[in-house]
Amino acid sequence: MQKYELIKRAKLAASVYRDDVNKRIRVDDIHGNLHSLLTILDMDSQFGDYEKLIIKARESQFMTLIERGFVHEGVINHYFNGDRAHFMSRFRKEERRTSNYWGEEDDILSSVQRLRMDPSLKDTKSSILLAEPGQAEELACLYKEVFQLYPVPLHNPEYIKDAMNNGTIFVCIRQNEQIVSAASAEINFQYKNAELTDCATLPLYRKGGIMKNLIAKLEEELLSREIFCAYTIARALSYGMNAVFHQLGYEYRGRLANNCYIFDKIEDMNLWEKNLGQ
Repeated sequence: MQKYELIKRAKLAASVYRDDVNKRIRVDDIHGNLHSLLTILDMDSQFGDYEKLIIKARESQFMTLIERGFVHEGVINHYFNGDRAHFMSRFRKEERRTSNYWGEEDDILSSVQRLRMDPSLKDTKSSILLAEPGQAEELACLYKEVFQLYPVPLHNPEYIKDAMNNGTIFVCIRQNEQIVSAASAEINFQYKNAELTDCATLPLYRKGGIMKNLIAKLEEELLSREIFCAYTIARALSYGMNAVFHQLGYEYRGRLANNCYIFDKIEDMNLWEKNLGQ
C-alpha cells in the first residue's frame, strides 16, 4: 500500500508518504515541531515493516536531524520555492544502509561527468506527443515491458490516469504504431518544482537520443507553467539516463542509498537538478 497522510498535532503539520512497497516512510513537508514528528514516526516504525525514513528538510531543520542520527544523502537547491530541500535519511537495518554497488556507481558517475555538455537534440523522425488519459493503457504496456519492478504502480492504467488528472505531464514518442518511449513531470504546484521521472524506452529504440528530446519537451511544458526547478532521481547504475541529464545541463546533487525497488531489485538513486530559469 502507498498512501499520503497529513499528520496534524498541536504545533505540528506534516505531509507523510507511507510506502509499503519500498518499505520506507517519506516526509515531503513539515511545519512546526520537528521533534514531535520524529517521536510519532519512531513509534509508528516500530509496528511497521519500514526500513528507511526520508525527510525533505529545510535549512533550519538540518542540524536537528543530524543530531537525531540522520545522514545527509543529497540536496535540491531550489525545491521549496527557490529554497533548499535536504534529503535526510535514517535506516533501521544495516543491509538497507549498505550498498553493494556504490563503487561501481561512483565509476559510472565519474564517466558521465567527463562527457561534454551536449544539449543538442536529434531528429526523431516522429513527433513528441503530450499523452492523454486515453493513452494510459498504451503507456502502462510500455512500462510493463521496460520495468519488471517500479516504485509506483505504472503497470496500472488507472494510476496513470489519476496522475494525469492531478497535474502530472506525460510525453511520449510513437513509432511503428506504438508508444516506444515516454517520460513524465510530476509537478508540485505549491512549491513550484517538478520531478522528471517515469523515463522508459523500448530496447529496440535506445541509443537514438530520443530521451533527450522527451526531457527537453517536458522542460518546455514546465516553463510554460512557470515551473523553474526541475530535478530527477535516476538509477545510479544506469549510465544512459545519468548521461542524458548531465548532457542537458543537470547538476549532480547526491545519491540515495537503497532507495526503492526498480528494474529488478532495490537500487541506489542519483539526484540531479536544473534551474530552468537560467
